[in-house]
Amino acid sequence: MIARQYKIYAVLIVLLLGLWFLADIFEQKETQKIAVSAHSPDYFSVGYYKKEMDVAGNIKNEFYADKMMHYSDGTTHLEQPVITLYNPGAPPWVIKAESGILEADGDHLLLAGKVFISRERTKKLKSFTINTAELKVYLSASYAETDQWIEIIDGPNRTEGIGLKTTFSYPVKVKFLSNVKGRYEVN
Repeated sequence: MIARQYKIYAVLIVLLLGLWFLADIFEQKETQKIAVSAHSPDYFSVGYYKKEMDVAGNIKNEFYADKMMHYSDGTTHLEQPVITLYNPGAPPWVIKAESGILEADGDHLLLAGKVFISRERTKKLKSFTINTAELKVYLSASYAETDQWIEIIDGPNRTEGIGLKTTFSYPVKVKFLSNVKGRYEVN
């Protein structure tokens, strides 16, 4: 009789350990599901395009990205973004990057990887090209800055240095931060 009671207790202990083990496995799976969903995009778009107008109905800027992912913290992650900033009476500035993150405020944009900025030539203006990396753009102010290497090609002229602050609205202002070198052709 005593041996039979030990068998019952042994079976109960094995069952309790099995249930405890299964409960632990299910709890781990639920924790993993919550962790994955917290870092998943709310929505995404392939071939994303957005056009923003000013109060007069003129195009202010355009956004294009191969892929756009919006997250619950309000940030928007962009792959291969192309931003076009418009100025009245002048050709637009086109900014291309490898990737970017637009903050929740919709104004602060961090472009990562290689960044290429250009403005086409007109009868009065030379073509203008900027090559850099890791550019911070403030869309409402048409302002950008970086602390990385920078190269500006302005017609036949070439200037390079470390760090840059610039505005894209008229009048365009460019300020290098350090180690500036240039080569200029005089007509």
